Amino acid sequence: MTTPAPWTFLTNHTHVLLCLQQHPGDTLREVATRVGITERAVQRIVRDLEDAGVLTRERHGRRNTYRLQPSTPLRHPLEAHHTVGELLDLLR
Repeated sequence: MTTPAPWTFLTNHTHVLLCLQQHPGDTLREVATRVGITERAVQRIVRDLEDAGVLTRERHGRRNTYRLQPSTPLRHPLEAHHTVGELLDLLR
């Protein structure tokens, strides 16, 4: 008998988004530690989220901060009538 692969209902994209919402001052390295993925993976996810209009990056000296755009619709057709903000509210 094989052990089933671990899985979760939420994607790493959602985990990163939740971390940025709950810990807005965190570095991407800190987000990576919280989520349990590499810093490089977090960088790719943040780029995906920026490209999708889910968040914007603001430069403050040598650090970046990320501002969530809660009115952005979810991407999948089954959820497109809901927004990122609704998802985050649900997961609080």
